[in-house]
Amino acid sequence: MFRRQRSIPLRGSAAALCNNLSVLHLPASNLTHFGVVHGPSAQLLSAAPEGVPLAQRQLHVKEGAGMSPSLITQVRWFSYALILAPIFQMYESDGSIMVYWHALDSGDASSVQAAFAQGIAAYDHFIFVGTWSGRVLVFDIPTKGPNIVLREELVGHQTPVTSISTEPSKRQDIVADLVTADDSGLLCVWQLGSEFTLLTCIPGFGVPCLSVQLWEGIVAAGYGNGQVRLYDATTGALHIQINAHARAVCALDLAPEVGKLLSAAEDTFVHIWKLSRSPESGSIEVEHCHGECIPDTQVCGARFCDVSGSSFAVTGYDLAEIQIFSSV
Repeated sequence: MFRRQRSIPLRGSAAALCNNLSVLHLPASNLTHFGVVHGPSAQLLSAAPEGVPLAQRQLHVKEGAGMSPSLITQVRWFSYALILAPIFQMYESDGSIMVYWHALDSGDASSVQAAFAQGIAAYDHFIFVGTWSGRVLVFDIPTKGPNIVLREELVGHQTPVTSISTEPSKRQDIVADLVTADDSGLLCVWQLGSEFTLLTCIPGFGVPCLSVQLWEGIVAAGYGNGQVRLYDATTGALHIQINAHARAVCALDLAPEVGKLLSAAEDTFVHIWKLSRSPESGSIEVEHCHGECIPDTQVCGARFCDVSGSSFAVTGYDLAEIQIFSSV
């Protein structure tokens, strides 16, 4: 059971983009960082446990001389960096200093196409960024120093990448480390190492996959028709199909410590699910835990606020606040 807590005010609405909320909880300082995008700027906030905002700043995407500002498509907060798209810009974790900038190659784009990045994830010292062309850029981040390099490009998609997720568990028996999704609904599952290997491709069915998560060998995918599908990451086999929402799923998130899955959609609902595997057969199982309506709101982002899934945050278009819900 979750109950709404004190909301965190924003200076403006979140843009009507899928996955438009980034949350980073720092247990050491007992602070939670939030990131939301709208137009050419990102709103960055830090809040105490009671939801009291302690700091707020607006970060504008930096462009070259004579170039018009780009619309930011996504912000993603990691413990060591803050990432902005559509062009790849990396900042210090507090957003104060830009430490790396990578322009997307728009040479293959036609005059009616826009070159943009969408889908950001991290795994060890790698950061993965999806692009409009279907390529996934892999950046190698050094432990110290600014020598960030583009290591390679993963090729598996023919349409724009929409979402990327990495495996939070480090168990040796789990071989799938990365899953990427695109506008056609295709999912690609990868194994990372000295070489990056494409393990399997899960075909689409005519509906875009707008958000994807990976947890202990389970791929959770949210689609434009409101379905949430659970696949085996190694084989690509479909285990469970949930008609979770009446409209497009705009965000999925996972609480890795407990296997809770959050789904949010344009139908104003946020649902919490519990994922597990049968000890006898190994098949994927799911249990519905909670449903929450965000009245009169086009939800565009939702995330757990901690790894145990004890609270979650929601953003919506034309909603100048981040709504927080905590378990009771």
